[in-house]
Amino acid sequence: MVNMRPQHLLASAAIIAAQSPASVCAFSPPSHGAGGSISRAAGSRHTSSSSQLRTASIDTHALTELEDIIADLMEVSGGERHGTHQSNLPLPSLGRSTPSSQSMSEAASAYGMPWTSTIGRTEETNPLLYMPFWEWQLDFMKSSLTNLHPIECSTLNDLDVSFKENKEKRARIVNHCYASDEYRKIRMTYYDAGDSVQVFNSVWYPDPKYNLPVLGIDLLSFNRKRYLAIVDFQPLHQEEEHHATTYEHILQPIKEKYDNLKGRMSSKFYDETQFFSQEMLFARFTDGKVVEEDLFPAFQSYVKTHLDLVKSTTPATSAQDVQHVFDRHHEYDTYSADRDPAAGLFAAMFGKQWAEDFIYDFLFSLSERSEEGLDFSPPGPPKPRGGNPGARGSPPPSHGGAPAKTEASKKTMPVA
Repeated sequence: MVNMRPQHLLASAAIIAAQSPASVCAFSPPSHGAGGSISRAAGSRHTSSSSQLRTASIDTHALTELEDIIADLMEVSGGERHGTHQSNLPLPSLGRSTPSSQSMSEAASAYGMPWTSTIGRTEETNPLLYMPFWEWQLDFMKSSLTNLHPIECSTLNDLDVSFKENKEKRARIVNHCYASDEYRKIRMTYYDAGDSVQVFNSVWYPDPKYNLPVLGIDLLSFNRKRYLAIVDFQPLHQEEEHHATTYEHILQPIKEKYDNLKGRMSSKFYDETQFFSQEMLFARFTDGKVVEEDLFPAFQSYVKTHLDLVKSTTPATSAQDVQHVFDRHHEYDTYSADRDPAAGLFAAMFGKQWAEDFIYDFLFSLSERSEEGLDFSPPGPPKPRGGNPGARGSPPPSHGGAPAKTEASKKTMPVA
């Protein structure tokens, strides 16, 4: 049976009308004379024959016949008698950036990635501590994601932030951005300053048609003596059941394997009740062996599980639902930008203006800038922001647009 969709019916009607002048007359409006009658001005472009068609009286039989034909076509398409079949219309794809002109191989190797040597001073045989994480993740993305492609790494001011270097201080940062059918944006950041600082950061934003948590990865090393690791399915909603699929139960068996990754987050930077799950991998440690023995396999398991979750979740069919999830992406970005613990590190190495543009317009590109700007002060007691002394800001709203940035100060990680 032919499946003729309603959007094709007008075209069909036009063909039928062209074959039957009487049918055309049936849809032509009557033209009345003076005395309160309806008239239609004829432009000079119209021929006398078209004027006759407009003034022809309604052919009731032809009109009825054409209505019956359209009704039959509607029944062929499944009994749908509405002019638009909304469920067949594509949902908006929100938050997607401009595809890059680079191929995947060109993007993956940009700026010499993956690096094999450090720009900084080192006494280690593996100075780029987290480069295996970068390489594994990119290989996994290439082999597992649908229609993976690079997207532009630039700010709203067209500032290219794909690479930045401070030769004097021997520090550099590289950023890659990708998208696929499953994820509207995956950004990857590697910061290299030798043994002084090593950072790998990545955030995976599912396409907003999936009401699912964001995958967040933040791995830091300072002087090869202090380590900080966070890997989490960061919830968009404060209640897990408000997501399309519950997920903490599938993370628990992974986390249970790694006692070294069961730490609790300090409230110095974040409120762990907002945008963090109960099954977050969190660790502060001083033994570098934890990176390879525990952190690396746990990281791999969380990444694989997140993609499995996306692929097993039914996408939204309502534009309103998609918009609601996208609004929560806005809120996540604003919350995260205001509290980014690396703000001071970026400012010290690349300048405050670059750091602010980088955080607000690239790392968390959906965020709304605070009127006060980022706080680059060193760690310490919270300082009031937004004219509300002592306040740490209210929780982000559960609906609507991004929250106002009335947050108290954000504290930065110490610069080694």
